[in-house]
Amino acid sequence: MERGGLVSPWQAAHRQIKRKKYSILDHNRLNKSKGSTLSNGGISLHSAVKRKLVEDKDYVFDKRLRYNVRQNESNCRFRDIVVRKEEGFTHILLSSQTSDNNALTPEIMTEVRRALGNASVDDSKLLLLSAVGSVFCSGLDYSYLIGRLSSDRRKESTRIAESIRDFVKAFIQFKKPIVVAINGPALGLGASILPLCDIVWASEKAWFQTPCATIRLTPAGCSSYTFPQILGVALANEMLFCGRKLTAQEACSRGLVSQVFWPTTFSQEVMLRVKEMATCSAVVLEESKYLVRSFLKSALEGVNEKECQMLKQLWSSSKGLDSLFSYLQGKIYEV
Repeated sequence: MERGGLVSPWQAAHRQIKRKKYSILDHNRLNKSKGSTLSNGGISLHSAVKRKLVEDKDYVFDKRLRYNVRQNESNCRFRDIVVRKEEGFTHILLSSQTSDNNALTPEIMTEVRRALGNASVDDSKLLLLSAVGSVFCSGLDYSYLIGRLSSDRRKESTRIAESIRDFVKAFIQFKKPIVVAINGPALGLGASILPLCDIVWASEKAWFQTPCATIRLTPAGCSSYTFPQILGVALANEMLFCGRKLTAQEACSRGLVSQVFWPTTFSQEVMLRVKEMATCSAVVLEESKYLVRSFLKSALEGVNEKECQMLKQLWSSSKGLDSLFSYLQGKIYEV
């Protein structure tokens, strides 16, 4: 895979397992095979795709932000995200140095929750969420998931499921408007949380995929409820069960995204609109969100609890875990 391209969760899992020498049940053959990648129109884990999804020159938020953003306040210092205080809004950027393609681990999700908590009580009027690099978020970090679950299945299944629950709950309970700028691929949990936000703008190069059942997982991020509501049952089932991939324009036409912008001007378009929103009254913005969202809050919290309980049961059972490991092993072996 060329440097700068999207590494699939299964490739990341394979490399991490090999590097740390995890013993995953009896699947020792994992260290002998190549990984796989995601392909257009669904999920094809065995085809070797050599091309880059997004060239480095088209990065919306430059990787140098990771190093040159000054975070003076102690409560704004993070390892895997960048937090910038702008005039009227807080800007959170996923900028993971410990996982591939801004994949989510419990530690990264905790950092995002802490940043949301800080932003909820500061003087900002809204929150902007984006990402450094060519990928918005590749979902859960499967290398982390496999390593932890193989070492202590029952304890780690509870801990990881609770991390996801608290991460999603932080979005549900955030009172200020959340604007999301999707510069590139958004997969799994990275796509599932979008309906929990208030405005989603996407680059033409963005795409969305939630292949839950395909990779032997159940839905998360309240997508089992929000996706059918927004996309319709038929398309939601295709995404959750079959790994159907949506382009930015398709996501916009179905209501998952509100506007799509040209990649070369994407960051400018986003910042222009966010700064305009930040001139509005903080009280009006918060009360308006309350009117739109309040009747959904209890329903979403209930769905979130059920989804995470299901994941915990799946990961804590030997049958469910064997199915996940066997699937990943089989896909890594396919050429």
